[in-house]
Amino acid sequence: MKASYRWLRELVPALSASPSSVAERLTHAGLEVEGTIEYGAGTESCLVVRVSAVRPHPTKSGLRLVTVDRGAGQSQEVVCGAPNVPEPGGLVVLAPLGAYLPAKDLTIAPRAIAGVTSEGMLCSESELGLSDEGGGIIVLPPGTAGPGTPLSEAVPNARDTVFEIGLTPNRPDGLGHVGLARQLAALFELPFELPRPKPEALAKLAGVATQDLVTIVVDDRERCPHYGAAAAIDVTVGPSPLWAKYRLQALGVRAISNIVDVTNLVMLEYGHPMHGFDLDRVRPDAGDKKTIVVRRAKDGEVLKTLDGVDRSLVADDLLICDGEGPVALAGVMGGASSEIQDDTKRVLFECAYFEPRGVRRTARRNAMHTESSHRFERGVDPGDVAAVLDRAVALTLELAGGAAAKGRVHVQAGVARPEPEPIARRAIRFRGSRVGEVTGVDVPFAASIGILERLGCEIVKRDGETCEVLVPTHRPDLGREVDLVEEVIHVHGMDAVPTELPAIRASRDVGGREELARRAKEACAAVGLAEAITFSFTSARALEALAAPAPAVKLDNPMAEHQSVLRTTLLVGLLDAVKNARRHGERDVREFTVGPVFLAPSGAVRAERDALLPEERLRVAFALAGDRPAWLEKSRALDVWDAKGYAIEIARRLSGEPVSVVPCAREEAPRHLHPRGAAFVEVGGQRVGAFGPLHPDVVDALELDGEVLVFEMELDPFAAGAATPKFTAIPRFPASARDVALVVKDGIPAGEVEATVRAAAGPLAEAVRLFDRFVGGQVPAGHASLAFRVVYRSPERTLTDAEVDAAHANVVATASSKFGATLRS
Repeated sequence: MKASYRWLRELVPALSASPSSVAERLTHAGLEVEGTIEYGAGTESCLVVRVSAVRPHPTKSGLRLVTVDRGAGQSQEVVCGAPNVPEPGGLVVLAPLGAYLPAKDLTIAPRAIAGVTSEGMLCSESELGLSDEGGGIIVLPPGTAGPGTPLSEAVPNARDTVFEIGLTPNRPDGLGHVGLARQLAALFELPFELPRPKPEALAKLAGVATQDLVTIVVDDRERCPHYGAAAAIDVTVGPSPLWAKYRLQALGVRAISNIVDVTNLVMLEYGHPMHGFDLDRVRPDAGDKKTIVVRRAKDGEVLKTLDGVDRSLVADDLLICDGEGPVALAGVMGGASSEIQDDTKRVLFECAYFEPRGVRRTARRNAMHTESSHRFERGVDPGDVAAVLDRAVALTLELAGGAAAKGRVHVQAGVARPEPEPIARRAIRFRGSRVGEVTGVDVPFAASIGILERLGCEIVKRDGETCEVLVPTHRPDLGREVDLVEEVIHVHGMDAVPTELPAIRASRDVGGREELARRAKEACAAVGLAEAITFSFTSARALEALAAPAPAVKLDNPMAEHQSVLRTTLLVGLLDAVKNARRHGERDVREFTVGPVFLAPSGAVRAERDALLPEERLRVAFALAGDRPAWLEKSRALDVWDAKGYAIEIARRLSGEPVSVVPCAREEAPRHLHPRGAAFVEVGGQRVGAFGPLHPDVVDALELDGEVLVFEMELDPFAAGAATPKFTAIPRFPASARDVALVVKDGIPAGEVEATVRAAAGPLAEAVRLFDRFVGGQVPAGHASLAFRVVYRSPERTLTDAEVDAAHANVVATASSKFGATLRS
């Protein structure tokens, strides 16, 4: 929402606070000012001047030398290339020497143009930051101001401070300047009155009444509880005066014509959208009577809106129709058939209250977010319809001439009447003590009542420090006593609320899980994985594709179909991230996530708590895809060995113990993994997780467009923390290292050979490490050479060569007898 500081001061004449002070108070009151814009900042140094003479440039066609009168007997000649330089006597805008134009970041200095020095510049709107229009210079209407007057004084609305306000959806009153002005008056304790047309503004009446010009029928009373109309005749459509044009442009609204601008000005003033129909283009009904009908659309009915698009409607859309068909999409946008034209003479103004949810559905369904729908969706003031219509008619007579049709027409509950029936207001019991109880700030009851009254509330049935508050119709967000407390403290001052931490009783269980999750995240980040924040919601289809346990919790009102159940595996969120990354052209992914999964309660859990609650298990998971990093060599795709390395290191960091990997037999491999690459991770003999490449069927079902390596592990086994490292004294005696290369059949796991070598080497073996695997060359087909380094050491003495040779010979003999291994030559 953009708000004009100058307009707010017009609505609250006693307001003298600076724009920065206004922004600060509004922000503290819950209407956050996210930024300010200095509109027309260059106009303060620019002058209104009168053209005295115009002659061609002596050497450059298309340029002219313009002599201007600056007032006080001063004149000067400037070079100008604009096509719309007026004849002598016309008023234009001059940026004199030294003037700074922020919109162009330009300081005016003498400049030679085709041999003629120009000591100033005649300005366009774009150069002053008034609009994007730069096709010609500004030509002011005759009599705007005398020569030498600063433009910001001649046309005050050309200089303004505009607030960018970030409104929450529950404050529709802030979508109009009247609502913001009311709030400011309450904050600064200033008088405020609703703007009302002066009696003379509506004194010129036509000889016809609005009710004689048009018949209004509301068929859908639920979606349109109140429809009001007023008319002006004999108007002249034309450009709006500069004050209206610049006021609209400062707020981001393009000026179109005086009648259309009236509807926009009134909407920005009251926050209540309205629409103007060309009454002569409103088609009559069968009885030749001009008629407006508010009804639901028929399935497939078509309406061409003001943006020139043919909209195919459904039965839930609310329409404004004339005697032959739709002319507007209620609360969203008008239709092209009855829009204001240059030859319009009679205008019918519509101001209504449309049910917010219906407008929201229509706007979403038709992909239309307009200034009108934005306000109706949040709930406009149903009690200001008459004031809005009177303001629109009075402003029309001021800008377009003509006369006002007598009276208005208000249709409520299907009954047409000249004046609207009062809107029933919500009554809330308010206790003065509740302010202190809720906020910790003791605000006197009289002060609280004064604040509420300044905000438009009415106090009735006062009894001591308790009263009944009638909520104004412009504040639909006030529904409970605590809402009134919030308003009181916003106006009294949020900075008065004490910054005291509430008493919190820490939960050991929650703290332990949070600590465990933190450790898991640190371990994953330490090995080079990036964290992905994933939803706990997913779809049953995705879980089924991963062969995960069936969902234990289904949402009654999900945000979307793909978020309708709680996850039973972390992989769904990670794989969604992989898919999105690949769709955006990013093939390399190394990510992890930590969080709970929600499983059907086991028997033990059912015995301890309500069976309806799921069992939450904390897990860690990662997904790898693409190529491993490479700088001096050709990139290679990540494979199962990379997944194994990451899985082992994460488990080792969390447990502090040795980690083993057990290849999965085909019949016990997790169904979402490829059976030829799946393996389990074990710590201390306990199976904690599994890793491997995704099964091709899963890749296809989830549309992942390529192989992905995944790992998922339970975290509860590591809740006690990592094992404490044990001190080992620095060896006193030297070690003796021997290498052995054993040729074995290719199907024998290297881990089994390593375990055999370790056992055969006996107690003298300090370490055994596989450092090479080789196939090809002199190694027979179907075989592989596994090279191990065995480190021998005694903690008590230096080993002899004979002792080491004997132990090493046992290694070779044992490997030969168990695996048929031979030494590689």
